[in-house]
Amino acid sequence: MTGRFIVLDGIDGCGKSTQIRHLAQWLPASGLMPPTAQLICTREPGGTPLGQSIRELLLHTEADQVPSVTAELLLYAADRAQHVDTVIRPALLRGDWVLSDRFAGSTLAYQGYGRGLDRQLITRLESIATTGLEPDLTAWLMVPVEVSLQRRHGEKEDRIEAEGRAFCVASLMVLLSLPSNAIGLKLMHNSPYRNSARCWNKPCGRPCSE
Repeated sequence: MTGRFIVLDGIDGCGKSTQIRHLAQWLPASGLMPPTAQLICTREPGGTPLGQSIRELLLHTEADQVPSVTAELLLYAADRAQHVDTVIRPALLRGDWVLSDRFAGSTLAYQGYGRGLDRQLITRLESIATTGLEPDLTAWLMVPVEVSLQRRHGEKEDRIEAEGRAFCVASLMVLLSLPSNAIGLKLMHNSPYRNSARCWNKPCGRPCSE
């Protein structure tokens, strides 16, 4: 595969959507991508038609139909398997670049650290869903939990966002075990890089800060 796979991840309200919009504009003109490559922007869950149906089951299910924690994990895996097989891997094989809002790191964060499920089980399940595909780079956008909650105050929350502060704090524990192909971008709520892809010009390997 000659394409490149980049993932932006982090807790809700960390700024992923903003940075992905900027990157979608900046990357094609950055000189990093081959001139023939296309940039594919996608997300999880919901990056495919099947995935969009799974997203509704995961995030907008009625209270009396909420999936169990194990069913939730398997639904995320099903979404990811379809996403890899029909969107991500074909794009990479064409030589295109893929920019995704969330990938496997979110499952480890939310279902592993947040829900307390066996992290080795999650890792085995992810290897099946992804058939070994890993991002070339995962950028974790880091903001304090209080900033995340403040940004989302007054917005209509999905089922995961409504889990509250303790769940967010537990999910952030994944940052302690970042893989070698991941970096942390510390986008403080008052940083000049908060709404700008200029942070991507900073050296990799350590958090960006003001």
